[in-house]
Amino acid sequence: MEKELIVLKFGTASITKVNGEPDVAILADIARQVSDLQQHFRIVIVSSGAVGAGKHFIKNYEATISQRKAAAAIGNPILLKMYADEFEKYGVRVAQSLCERQHFANRQQFLQLKETYQELWKNNIIPIANENDVVSNRELKFSDNDELATLIAGGFGAKALMLCTVSGGLLDKAGQIVPLINKIEEETLGMVNKSKSDLGMGGMASKLTFTNLATKMGIKVVIFGMGKSDGILTALNQKSGSTFLPQKVKISAKNKWMASGGLSVGKIICDEGASKAISMRKSLLSVGIKGIEGDFESGEVVEILNHESQTIAVGQAKISSGDLKLQNGPTNRVVVHADDLVLL
Repeated sequence: MEKELIVLKFGTASITKVNGEPDVAILADIARQVSDLQQHFRIVIVSSGAVGAGKHFIKNYEATISQRKAAAAIGNPILLKMYADEFEKYGVRVAQSLCERQHFANRQQFLQLKETYQELWKNNIIPIANENDVVSNRELKFSDNDELATLIAGGFGAKALMLCTVSGGLLDKAGQIVPLINKIEEETLGMVNKSKSDLGMGGMASKLTFTNLATKMGIKVVIFGMGKSDGILTALNQKSGSTFLPQKVKISAKNKWMASGGLSVGKIICDEGASKAISMRKSLLSVGIKGIEGDFESGEVVEILNHESQTIAVGQAKISSGDLKLQNGPTNRVVVHADDLVLL
C-alpha cells in the first residue's frame, strides 16, 4: 500500500537567523525529524530561504525585484547543499524542485511533475520545492510558498499540510495558541495579526487563506513552530501547534488538481444568473460572463467569481481568454462544463 503524503512548508523567518542567513541548527533539527517521518510517509518539503542565503553576495542589496531574483539564483544551491548535508547524516537524499505556476495550471505539466516526484519517492529521495524565482514573471511580493505548498498538497492528495511559523500556531487575542479548529469562520480570521515578518513574504492571513482551501479538499492542516522540542513530530500528533480539521469530502484526484491549480491562472467573473446556475452545478455559459482577468488557454484551470467578486468555483476552461475577449460565436457557448467544475 502506498504511503500517505505529508507536505511540510518552512518559511524564511522560521529557518533563518536574524540577518536572514539559514540557521544550520534548525535545518539539522528538520532533517532529524523528517528522516524519522520518511519511514512512514512520503514527504515533500517546501522551503523558503534562498534569497536570504544569497543576498549577502549582492553588492548594495536593496531588495529590488532583480536583486531578489539574483539572490535566489545564488542562494538556491547554497540552501539545498545545507539541507543535503544534514539529511546525509541519516542516509537520506534530497532533490531540488523549482516550480512555476504553469506546472499546476496545465494538466499535462502537472502529471509530468507528479511522475517525477513518484520516481523520487520510489528511490527514497525527498523533493525540496521552491518557486522558480529566477525566471518567474510575477513579482516575488505577490507570491509565497504557502500557496505552493497548498498546490502540491491538493494536487497530490496529501494527508496533511504542515506550515511552519515563528508564532508556533494560530494565536488568540490573549496570545495563546489555539490547539484545534474545526472550521475557519469569521471568528478565526479575527484572530489574525495582519503584520508580516521582516524576512518572509507571507503571514498568518496568507496561511489561513490556503488552510481554508486545503481543508475544503479534505486535507488536515497543522500550523506549528520549530521552537518546541520535536516540533514537527508533536504537531503532527496534535500535541503542539494549531490543527485545522479536514472537511469530509468525496473528490476525485482530477478535481483536487483543479481545486488547487485554480489559484494560479485567470479569473472569470459571472453575473448573478450564472452564479446561481453554477451553485446548482450547471455549466458556465458565455452569456453569463461579466469580465475576465488574466490570460488562459483552453484546458487550463480558472477561478470563477460571482457577481460580488467572491470565488465560488474553479474549473477547466473549454475556451481561451483570447477567444472569449473577441466575443466571437454564439452567446450560449459552454465555457466551463459542469463536469469540469469544483464548487468551493
